[in-house]
Amino acid sequence: MKQSDIVYAVVAVGGQQFKVSEGDVIVVDRVAAEEGKSITLRPLAVRTAEGVFDAESAEHTTVKARVAEHLLGKKIKVFTYKPKSTFKKMRGHRSRLTKLAIESITLKAQKEIKGGA
Repeated sequence: MKQSDIVYAVVAVGGQQFKVSEGDVIVVDRVAAEEGKSITLRPLAVRTAEGVFDAESAEHTTVKARVAEHLLGKKIKVFTYKPKSTFKKMRGHRSRLTKLAIESITLKAQKEIKGGA
């Protein structure tokens, strides 16, 4: 199987799942890696021209991503108050995020899932 036959992969990053292809850019929760470094993501499923393969069947599948940049999410304002009193409190929050660029998806050994879509 040629690597160009891989259509997409589903990977798990930080408790979330993302559908990625080579060249995609995704924004995930902060990853503990420096900018410019490559990391390996855990694939849950891989879709090829031949079929769909799960993580157990595609044991040697690797999804490599490059940490493009670390950034902050949109500011979220939280305002709490209690009626009929003078209690008011304003708080804010910004999520720490990481932008990942998917470099390659490689598939070595595979066994097709029965009933795959």
